[in-house]
Amino acid sequence: MSARHASRYRPLQARIPEVEWDAALPWIDAIHALKRSRNAVILAHNYQPPLISYGVADVVGDSLALAQRAADTRADLIVLCGVHFMAETAKILNPDKTVLIPDARAGCSLAESISAADIRLLRAQYPGARVVTYVNTSAEVKAESDICCTSANAIEIVNSMPGDTVIFLPDRYLGAHVARHTRKRLVLWQGACEVHERFTGEQVRALRAPGVRVLAHPECPADVLEAADFVGSTAAMGTDIRRSGAQRVVLITECSMAANLAVEFPTVEFTQPCNLCPHMQRITLPKIYAALRDNTGVVEVAPAVAAGARRALQQMLDVGRREAA
Repeated sequence: MSARHASRYRPLQARIPEVEWDAALPWIDAIHALKRSRNAVILAHNYQPPLISYGVADVVGDSLALAQRAADTRADLIVLCGVHFMAETAKILNPDKTVLIPDARAGCSLAESISAADIRLLRAQYPGARVVTYVNTSAEVKAESDICCTSANAIEIVNSMPGDTVIFLPDRYLGAHVARHTRKRLVLWQGACEVHERFTGEQVRALRAPGVRVLAHPECPADVLEAADFVGSTAAMGTDIRRSGAQRVVLITECSMAANLAVEFPTVEFTQPCNLCPHMQRITLPKIYAALRDNTGVVEVAPAVAAGARRALQQMLDVGRREAA
């Protein structure tokens, strides 16, 4: 192994066998070469596995961080290692750049749970109510909304809305969490993340032990959040570990998150009921290479839709990250 490869592998060696790293190296080297030749940037969500997050990604973060970096990038080409709505968001914020997703089938149960027509019906039922839409939605849904949010700033954004009633879409569990932290009346949709809704409070209580700190994502059911020590976005989880100094952590979120945080916090013992997002798992090193080489997985958003969605996203970005993280 060359010195260059060894330095890149060193933080991963406790988590990834050397044989697995060696098998991935040809793909990693080829991807880096293509990135340089095409002036490309790779943005990876926190739920991508370490070989992608630490092997080829330029930016790793939650939905808000990826949106912020997509808005700021000077690269000519963006490769989004995540699910389709994230790639759409990058394209909406960069209409003149090429955005690629390595596998266009990487969807999201939340994004698929609601349509633009549903929002129009809700507006008719609740005249004057502002629509706050979770970023885990299609471009068409964002375009019908007043403002987007992520789990990192949902409470702040809801509280900033005028009026007593806010339509909050589409995750019912995140919505219920926000409702507990606002005086607004929230109208909720019945969407859910297929990964987070499988966790239960009983699972969390079974994992309890002296010295263990439980961190849960707000897309989880209420009994899970009530049993947790901390509730926050994927980015906030890392911040909480750093601030609390916890040495034994249970992560109630997508399984790859624990693998990535274990690299960042090598002395912390992580436990997690391992629910994997099947859509995130569609993204692989060979597919990233193929997308860069062949320009496959080009993401397009109709200009009229993009204009409305960009307005809602930009308002979200103006708020930024306001959670207690």
